[in-house]
Amino acid sequence: MRKIGHIINPVIVPPSSDLYIAQPITFASMKVAKEKAAGQLDIQLFSAQFKEDIPLIPPYFTRTPDLERSILDFGRFSKNKKLPLIQDILDRLYQNSDAEFFIYTNVDIALQPHFYLEVNHLLDRGYDAFVINRRTISSAYKSVTELPMMYKDPGKMHPGYDCFIFKRELYPKFKLGRVVIGTNRIGLTLITNLISYSQKMKIFRDLHLTFHIGEERSWRDSIFDDYIQFNLAEYLAISKMIRADIGRFYKYFKHYRALEIRRFVGDLKHL
Repeated sequence: MRKIGHIINPVIVPPSSDLYIAQPITFASMKVAKEKAAGQLDIQLFSAQFKEDIPLIPPYFTRTPDLERSILDFGRFSKNKKLPLIQDILDRLYQNSDAEFFIYTNVDIALQPHFYLEVNHLLDRGYDAFVINRRTISSAYKSVTELPMMYKDPGKMHPGYDCFIFKRELYPKFKLGRVVIGTNRIGLTLITNLISYSQKMKIFRDLHLTFHIGEERSWRDSIFDDYIQFNLAEYLAISKMIRADIGRFYKYFKHYRALEIRRFVGDLKHL
């Protein structure tokens, strides 16, 4: 039976945050999807959390060791946000799971009941890494009790990257630096690693396997621009390390053309 480890980063937030509504829905949807796959897949649900966020974590998640670092350890910012490093999150998944494949999703990304079963079918097709784009559904949904209606809501396509699946053996090759989640360039960082180190990778844009409630993008507020600049600087350093690993980015651009990820080409011209 194939084993898949899936990790998220729960965080306690005030009612004013979009995560206040989104996280319980994410948790419940992951539980439903795991139960749907029972008997066919061994799904492990993990959390990577700061100590103060432990009370939020449902009992059906396995808690990994508490996170100890955040972006605040590496600079001063106009408004403090305790954003964790993606490497610290994925390290905990790698160290605490013996699964053959790993999944990382943003904590506001909910799953369709058949999510893990469909992921398994894609793995059967030989992909060692892929990304699943979400659907954006109405912001009118407010409660876990509305999940049946959310499942049926077709929503609309969204270009963002927030669900990453990859083979365990790829992870030791990844270059992640001090890139943090919760702001821009995290998706680019992960996709860069997946494309550079995988053998068969694809971005699935319209599978309707994940969804997000509304289009809140608080991280785009100009007050958080210094976080974006931090991640950009880290990404530039990471790209140089990857280039040293794989040589010139001929393969890299070939993949980008094949996958039609035109929105990233401008970001990569410096390579």
